[in-house]
Amino acid sequence: MAQLGFYSGTMDCGKSTLALQMDHNHRARGRVGRVFTSHDRAGKATLSSRLGLAVEAIEVSDEFNFWQYTVDELTQGGRIDYFVCDEAQFYTAEQIDQLAKVTDELSIDVFAFGILTDFRTQLFPGSLRLIELADRVHTLQVEALCWCGERATHNARTEDGVMVTEGEVIVVGDVDAPERPLPLVGYEVLCRRHHRRRMTAETAKAAAISPDVLPFD
Repeated sequence: MAQLGFYSGTMDCGKSTLALQMDHNHRARGRVGRVFTSHDRAGKATLSSRLGLAVEAIEVSDEFNFWQYTVDELTQGGRIDYFVCDEAQFYTAEQIDQLAKVTDELSIDVFAFGILTDFRTQLFPGSLRLIELADRVHTLQVEALCWCGERATHNARTEDGVMVTEGEVIVVGDVDAPERPLPLVGYEVLCRRHHRRRMTAETAKAAAISPDVLPFD
């Protein structure tokens, strides 16, 4: 039976790399699939990893309908054995319902990849719905690290290196852009303690503070 699987973790945990590997493995066995993404760091219609790998993908806008797309493809004689869906946290709850319907009614495997929570530590709607519907939820085993060396569990948004906790949920940025070592908008993974203190690598370095400083005013 086809299954809907959700592979989740923080940023920098290798989810896009795993999505690319999953697509490669299935194609190598003669299966035919489709790759989807949304708001990838490399631009529209691209699934990319920080290791430099990338493939063409179908961009998922809020208006995209997985069920209608699949029915149209199959009706026109296309073959689909599986979907690889990266950045699934950005999908709408309705689109996750459509993926579940594709799995159940059309026997197509769906491998969804995404982060759980936004920079406010709140679940993304797409991730929440996947947790509710997925046959299996997998936590990726590659541990991202906070600047202090502890396991990173939270995603933080920075503006000029300073952590912010308000604003639009989707703002695409990349801390790895070589032409600008400190982008206007960036993202960083932090342990819970330093996320609570709003202490990024940049602010900690500027203040020359030990990671064990007491959080007293």
